Amino acid sequence: MRYKSSCTKQGTLPSVFGGGLKTNLYIIRLVSCIFVAVLCVSCGSDVKTAPKTPAKADAVIVFFTGNGLGKLKPCGCSGGQLGGLSRRSTIFNRVSEDKRLIIDTGSLVEGQSEQDVIKFNITLQAYGLLDYDLVNLSEEDIETGKNVGLLDDTDSLFNIISYQQSSDVDVPAKFARSLLLRDKPVLVTVAAFDAKSTPIEQIGQLFASGVNPVQVDSKSKVNILILNHCDDTIIDFITKKVPVVDCIVRPSESDEPRVAGGLNNKPLVFSVGRFGRYVSGLQITESPAYKGKPRLSFITIKVKEELEEDAVLVQLYKGYQQIVGERNLLEKYQRFVLPGNLEYTGSESCKGCHEYEYDKWGQQAHAHAYPTLERVGSQLDPECVSCHVVGMEYESGFVSEQKSSQMKNVGCENCHGPGSEHIRTEGDTALTEPKSGCIDCHTPEHSGEYAGNEGDFLEKIVHWREPSTSGSVK
Repeated sequence: MRYKSSCTKQGTLPSVFGGGLKTNLYIIRLVSCIFVAVLCVSCGSDVKTAPKTPAKADAVIVFFTGNGLGKLKPCGCSGGQLGGLSRRSTIFNRVSEDKRLIIDTGSLVEGQSEQDVIKFNITLQAYGLLDYDLVNLSEEDIETGKNVGLLDDTDSLFNIISYQQSSDVDVPAKFARSLLLRDKPVLVTVAAFDAKSTPIEQIGQLFASGVNPVQVDSKSKVNILILNHCDDTIIDFITKKVPVVDCIVRPSESDEPRVAGGLNNKPLVFSVGRFGRYVSGLQITESPAYKGKPRLSFITIKVKEELEEDAVLVQLYKGYQQIVGERNLLEKYQRFVLPGNLEYTGSESCKGCHEYEYDKWGQQAHAHAYPTLERVGSQLDPECVSCHVVGMEYESGFVSEQKSSQMKNVGCENCHGPGSEHIRTEGDTALTEPKSGCIDCHTPEHSGEYAGNEGDFLEKIVHWREPSTSGSVK
């Protein structure tokens, strides 16, 4: 099955928002306007594309991504972050199109929220622009695809497979493509298998059935199996009973790609990592030592921030930001009631009694956290805003710049707790939970340099008197 799209290589973007639902109809209209802007970028004479670097005549490569979980690009809160859809083309284009396959193993988003659905659609549009050959859809991907009409048509830019088979979903479980290796065809077959609910004895049938696009010698085949579940029992069974499988892609348990058991094992078992921080590659070469059978080697490539970004995909992300803003997701964010009738009051309300601390805080980066979002256009994205304002998870906390500007930036009440009772009783009531800790926001994903350098980071926010004196709020 192939993904239905109106996208062309000249630059218009595919629309994968299904009809029927008011939300999807609204998004279609909005995205149509965004596509016009992207088209102007892609057709402009100043747009630069990375030059194609032909692969060696004795090698072809199968690129893998997967488990993106909605991470369209790094947040940008710290340097050295990996990932970003707009940087992948620089990696893919190092290999000419006739010497490569580009595959995503699935798990495009984390959930079924409105923002997840928007990300799902944007991701598929990006894959069309990036010349993906195949996308394997997980069970969750299938459900999202059905909700937005992805599976209604079969004419497309890239192929779709899935292990999830049901009466109302007509998606194949296998894909095959022939590539030339030293002017000889090598048939690469990729199959998806549900190892949780299907007897593993049926794995061999996947590669034995169906019509191949070309007739090749049995030695000139590379069979790749994508599993939704994998353990030592399954690997042991395949090794002993299904020798036709050359490579197993197992679910990722780490952000980085991992090879299980060694590179020389048969089958080669690996995972592709999470959040799109790496691109994995299966390099296929000839080797006399393998008696005519292609030799497989595994490589990983970091998606570094130094890589050139694709201008069209940069515009696509800006379109995503616009959709998030137009859908008003920030104000729709689920908020909880604070315990004990507490309320957030804003950092300005602390100044009267804690002027020294307030002035010191005002000179530090936390006091200017919100403008950093504005500079990159993420001030309307709830996933970004929550760590740049006060109390967004609770009523009386940040809602929007228009409704609660006093809650912008990382302020006093992030760390010390809501201050309404403390202020009302003129300090007689101690500040209480909820209080945020540093690691709530300084995670490996958003602040890669924090772990191991906690003391250095703490020095940057010292706004209290040392040693502790009367009135100090350390």
